[in-house]
Amino acid sequence: MSGENLLDLKEYIRDVPDFPKPGILFRDITPLLSSPDAFAQCIDRFVSRYDEQAVDIIAAAEARGFIFAVPLAMRLGAAFVPVRKPGKLPFRTHSLEYQLEYGTDCLEIHEDSIAPGQRVLIIDDLLATGGTVEACCRLVEQCGATVVGCGFLINLTFLDGAERLAGRELFSILEY
Repeated sequence: MSGENLLDLKEYIRDVPDFPKPGILFRDITPLLSSPDAFAQCIDRFVSRYDEQAVDIIAAAEARGFIFAVPLAMRLGAAFVPVRKPGKLPFRTHSLEYQLEYGTDCLEIHEDSIAPGQRVLIIDDLLATGGTVEACCRLVEQCGATVVGCGFLINLTFLDGAERLAGRELFSILEY
């Protein structure tokens, strides 16, 4: 990627105050997705970071992680594995229940989607507290695969999600 043609991708992130509830400043990625050049540069930056990692699979939790994971998988010549909420996948699944700040949640993948020894990259749009991505990593590792890294468009550093993922290779294109 040529440095002189790089866009400032923060210009394509819209701040929406008090969404989804008062006191939250939501980082809206839809303007970035609406710009073919900005979206392409985002995928290019992920490719530049991971093209030498020998990634077999890109895994992502629904739904916004899918947006970045699928074109990245295509560019890296890797498979894509969706990580979904219970009851959304039609075949036999592995599932993992995990703790949230208030309660629990669950994620699933198809039993035959990841084999032992495969190298898996986890992609998501946003790193906040890290709970969902940590659960994705644990689910992948339960399959006997190796998580080679976790990549994000945005890292909200003030929420300390990176601390929850300590010891894992992390990459983010933007930080707030």
